[in-house]
Amino acid sequence: MSELYGYRGYATVVDLTTGACRRDPIPRDALRSTIGGIGLGTWLLHRYGGPPADHDGELLSAPDRMRLLDSALEPDNPLIFVTSPLVGTRLTTSSKFAVMTRSPLTGFIADGLSSSHLAVELKRACGDVLVITGRCDSFSVLHIDAGGDPRLKPAAHLAGRSTTETEAAVKRDLDDGTRRPVRVACIGPAGERLVRFASIANDGGRQAGRCGPGAVMGSKNLKAIAVRGNPESDPAVADPAALRAYARDLSRRSLGAATAKYRELGTIANVSVFNRLGTLPTRNFQQSTFEEAEAVSGETLHQTRATRSAHCANCTIGCEKIVTVGRKGKGSKQTGEVSARLEYESLFALGPLVGVGDPDAVIHAVRRCDELGLDTISAGSVIAWAMETAQRGLLPSLDLGDRSSSPDAVPNFGDGTAVIDLLDDIGHRRGLLGNLLAEGSRLAAERVGGGSDAWAMQVKGLEMPGYEPRSLKTLALGLATTPRGACHNRTSAYDADFSPDVDRLTVDERRGKIAADSEDFAAALDSLIWCKFLRRAFDDFWEESAAVYRMVTGWEDFDAAELRRAAAHIADLKKCYNQRWGWRRSDDTLPDRTLTEPLADGIAAGVGLTAGELDAMIADYYRARGWTWDGRADPVAAGL
Repeated sequence: MSELYGYRGYATVVDLTTGACRRDPIPRDALRSTIGGIGLGTWLLHRYGGPPADHDGELLSAPDRMRLLDSALEPDNPLIFVTSPLVGTRLTTSSKFAVMTRSPLTGFIADGLSSSHLAVELKRACGDVLVITGRCDSFSVLHIDAGGDPRLKPAAHLAGRSTTETEAAVKRDLDDGTRRPVRVACIGPAGERLVRFASIANDGGRQAGRCGPGAVMGSKNLKAIAVRGNPESDPAVADPAALRAYARDLSRRSLGAATAKYRELGTIANVSVFNRLGTLPTRNFQQSTFEEAEAVSGETLHQTRATRSAHCANCTIGCEKIVTVGRKGKGSKQTGEVSARLEYESLFALGPLVGVGDPDAVIHAVRRCDELGLDTISAGSVIAWAMETAQRGLLPSLDLGDRSSSPDAVPNFGDGTAVIDLLDDIGHRRGLLGNLLAEGSRLAAERVGGGSDAWAMQVKGLEMPGYEPRSLKTLALGLATTPRGACHNRTSAYDADFSPDVDRLTVDERRGKIAADSEDFAAALDSLIWCKFLRRAFDDFWEESAAVYRMVTGWEDFDAAELRRAAAHIADLKKCYNQRWGWRRSDDTLPDRTLTEPLADGIAAGVGLTAGELDAMIADYYRARGWTWDGRADPVAAGL
């Protein structure tokens, strides 16, 4: 058999129930057809995380859905960490890994990405993939050291600790006096308490956040994973000289005009732009502009707060902005110096979406989410739902105990103190309201009733990101159809809306193919794995990525056309996975509010999106994919 370049060719599989560990080979055709990252991770979910043999894929009633969601917290749901052939190559932005599991928030595929030094150590110590199954008898840390069998170490002393405290403590415990670093992925209190949108933190606070992988990790009694690899085990690449030359050129381009926005202000620059375009969701999507947008804009934060740039592992761009406050902020109970990693989605979700215009309160809230291990988008969204539910007089009807004893017991838009209090309640599942919101907005609305599901801003159970779909019609289609739920990262359909190619305020028959192509583009990025902020630095993404893949793997007949086929294949695999777990046509939709209420303000005031318009675009999307009229992919054609 010829030498394998770029890959290590196996997965390390750890059963926490028995403590057993084995290496499972990964077929070369699977590596080539799914590339790595999210693509390979989806293939592995089919291999290690399929439904029971008697499962018929039809889960329709509310009790069935609860069983589906709760089964994601059972020991047999795998937690999978996947690297890519580019990890370890020193190509800019390539030190990334994917986290794959089945979501306790949606019941469907959960995939997350994180940029981290952990990616390199995982590849050195675990091969291409780490698969974790089973459940520890007691609260534990999984320690994996290259050359030795994985070990479970007691972690009772870490219970309740924040993500920052946990990472520091694990590193201290495993310091062996050598220069080989230990890299840690861990959960905070939210993961321990099975909050359905708990995240996994790594590398000093970076998060694999969406869909609740932290809850799956917590369900396994696993507080942290600590990995120490051996640099000598880095896989060779087929053409190192060509790869070095390309890496130098790509690094140069990564510092050009295509990434200037990210290097200068970061994604928090979007606040001002989106507000001007009438696409900044505010007060639970009741408005599309925020009157206090300037106060929380990237420009204002850079001018009025201590701000510095930070780089992910092996990245030349440095988009991350760490913002520090050193005084008590309006609406904030916190004092002293506090720093938070700010990006647009966190700023939107804990600012305009909940009506909070004080930047210090937002910074404190973002930091609190990171310490608790909460996805900021879902956290802000479920709080915004609670605020509107209170606004409509429905929330006090719950038996909230001490919280219902005064008018101040229910949260109001704009109250930064309430946001931080609720984050603590959610992260610790404290009180009836904290427990309710820890379930996510879809389940919370089902419990409260009163029509509150109409303003639960979620798709398939996953809360909406910071893009107003009524003024971004192509993205509206992408949000409705992406397999993991409302997600702007698994589609780049917003690129079309922000271009002169389409009218973002109207609908036409081209949107289905545009959305499918944008999803394929994202799948290729997320499987290789490149950072999305690098995407415009390529002269020809498909040709260059295929060329890099050849340099790494030595598979000389791999071309841009095959990369495109692999990306489309990954979309089929994702849909087939969801079909196995009960997906149906009605899951591809948007919240009632977006389909019944025109925009109330901004330059797009009066613009709406009807259910008929969305259905027509979805039908065009299914045709572009080659799926059936009701959106089903063929498992046989997908190689399953």
